[in-house]
Amino acid sequence: MKNELQKESLRQLLLAQKVQLLEKIKQERGGLSGRAEAASVQLSSAEQSHAQNMTERDTAFALQEHDVSELDAVESALNRITQGTYGLCQSCELEIPITRLLAFPSAMRCIDCQSKAEKLAGPDAALH
Repeated sequence: MKNELQKESLRQLLLAQKVQLLEKIKQERGGLSGRAEAASVQLSSAEQSHAQNMTERDTAFALQEHDVSELDAVESALNRITQGTYGLCQSCELEIPITRLLAFPSAMRCIDCQSKAEKLAGPDAALH
């Protein structure tokens, strides 16, 4: 990490992202505590067809899964800050440029290593 001020700024950015993601997940679930509870509310609408309900539920679950994955990436970045490994590429162990961290604070890899990971794993590697 370049300096402590940059690290603290990025930590604050990650904490803000965490709060936003938690609020978004809560809203997507309608304030309900779990996916099953949220699904039962979505599926109880009698005026909608079963197929439409299933499609809407599956879409909502996919969006929630993405948000949960993003939240996990933010949590992991916050843990790396605590451990003193934040800003180091998890693959090559070189320092991740500050410009990348400002654009994507939860980045685990430098751009070169991330590109290689995405070629191997596909889009699922994007949050890691």
